[in-house]
Amino acid sequence: MRKLGISLYPEKSSFEELTDYIDVAAEAGFNKIFTSLLQIEGSGEEIVQRLKEANEYAKNTGFEIIVDVSPRIFDALRISYNDLSFFKKIGADGIRLDATYSGREEAMMSYNPYNLKIEMNISNDVHMIDNVMDYAPNKYNLLGSHNFYPHRYSGLSRDFFIKTTKRFTANGIRTSAFVSSQNKETFGPWPVTDGLPTLEMHRNLPLDVQIKHHLAMNVIDDIIISNCYPSYQELQSVSELDLSLVTLDVKPINNLPEIEKKILFEELHFNRGDINEYFIRSTQSRVKYKGHPFDLMNAPDIIRRGDVLIESSLYGHYAGEMQIALRDMENSGKTNVVGRVREEEIFILDEIQPWQKFRLRMSED
Repeated sequence: MRKLGISLYPEKSSFEELTDYIDVAAEAGFNKIFTSLLQIEGSGEEIVQRLKEANEYAKNTGFEIIVDVSPRIFDALRISYNDLSFFKKIGADGIRLDATYSGREEAMMSYNPYNLKIEMNISNDVHMIDNVMDYAPNKYNLLGSHNFYPHRYSGLSRDFFIKTTKRFTANGIRTSAFVSSQNKETFGPWPVTDGLPTLEMHRNLPLDVQIKHHLAMNVIDDIIISNCYPSYQELQSVSELDLSLVTLDVKPINNLPEIEKKILFEELHFNRGDINEYFIRSTQSRVKYKGHPFDLMNAPDIIRRGDVLIESSLYGHYAGEMQIALRDMENSGKTNVVGRVREEEIFILDEIQPWQKFRLRMSED
């Protein structure tokens, strides 16, 4: 099962702020935490203590906790990769290596007696994971995680993101990436506050749309909000998502008949295997409702990209088939436009592959 996660920065928050956030996130279905020790200077005793307290509270609330570290932090805290007891003591379930060793060390760490997960950086297009696998690690204690990018325009491109992720998924390793709250008062571990997404194309998108895009691409397991603190409304919009597939928000036309409404919002849809350039085709509804009269009721001359369609009975055996337009096209005069995909989500249509499952959710916006 996929997990949704949040990020905590104890050096920038009070204990009460951290615990309040943990409680609200837990209620919204989140159960993973990313936190960082990369900001430590010197021994960092105060930050470590605050992190330990926050981790203890989060663990009691059911969260898995991954702590971001690097070889520099190992040196600063006088930790050896042969002894990871420090991280067990502060309540971590795993450590994320922002920078790596040679591969041999990571493989050795994966056999630590505390069963801590060892999470490696996915965002660099290098053979690091191959090096680790060459040293016969405990694969079940390995994870992969992308970076987030505070600087505007510095985030990953979609194609590069998929390419580097597949290095890990090809080895059966669980992966994660970051999305960014659009709450104006958010912050992260660094002074820059232009958002903290993994993908640059996500930087200005609504939080739920970023997550839906990850669900549609279907290469990432866990999705983590990187900045603090998202709004309550953002968390609620995410809490209602089915993490097993992408759900698109659709605004139906006024007075949509009951059967057409059922087709849109009660069926599990999938894109036909013989795809085309013009529309996504979900054909099971024409079988289920064969013989039902689908009247012509809203057939504009031009169908626009993002329009949701149901064929009328004038189209013979296609009657009742649900489609989503991928580009603008002329209407034959037989096709009803019955709704429209939320504008911010239309780009997600391009990710839906042959046989990929999806649902539609009624939107009032």
